[in-house]
Amino acid sequence: MNFFRGCTALITGASSGLGLEFARQLAPLARTLVIVARRLDRLDALKADLMRNHPQLSIYTYGIDLADDEAIDGFLKWLWTEGLRVNFLINNAGLGDHGEFQSADWSKVKQMLDVNIAALTKLTHRLLPMLRSFETAAILNVSSSAGFVPVPHLAVYAATKAYVTSFSEALRAELRNTGVSVTTLCPGPVDTEFGEVANRGEVREMQSPEFLKISADQVVHSALRAVANDRARVVPGLAVALMMIVVCAVPMLLLRLGLNVAAARLRRTE
Repeated sequence: MNFFRGCTALITGASSGLGLEFARQLAPLARTLVIVARRLDRLDALKADLMRNHPQLSIYTYGIDLADDEAIDGFLKWLWTEGLRVNFLINNAGLGDHGEFQSADWSKVKQMLDVNIAALTKLTHRLLPMLRSFETAAILNVSSSAGFVPVPHLAVYAATKAYVTSFSEALRAELRNTGVSVTTLCPGPVDTEFGEVANRGEVREMQSPEFLKISADQVVHSALRAVANDRARVVPGLAVALMMIVVCAVPMLLLRLGLNVAAARLRRTE
């Protein structure tokens, strides 16, 4: 992990889940962490916890709703004002919504699109000149295994993650030989607050087989190793990785049949 020694990392969605774990695992190595999320109180608590164990670390917290485009402009202006030069961007913030698209709350759908796609793209676009000014820099975009296939009852979320994966692969090709690497993290089920936020009161709670689940610390460790080794994509967990290989090899005609069966089963259980 010497690749990250002395880095200045910007982590979005750092108040919980994978974002919080990224901060914890980078703390012994990084020089500066910029941790960003809506819940500033949680960020401040994380900062205090990390500083107790890593007093040499500089930590900046910033409370922001990444669904607000003007707030992103304000954050970027603050970043320049503070003189913070980021050489490791972790676009981790993301939202989900579990249930039929027809009954979705449009405000939540729009928030998903704004955070998962627009904010990630804008931050990358605005910070890319800074990243390219370094001899070595990295971008880690957190996608999902759901981005590999259309997923009934996660239609918009899966589509946003398909965007993240496609965007990241194209950007990686554009940046080859520039010193800036791009890695896509595509985790399967992880025990975080994601499910609580994504679930609606009227639909059955999302459940995944236990053999597919891995811990947040394993996901983050795999992701950081992938970045350090300049890998294009990482799917943590052997079971999930093998499943995605099989699913991606299935012809779309057969995949549609499976999706129709899955959607029908979900309708019966509601």
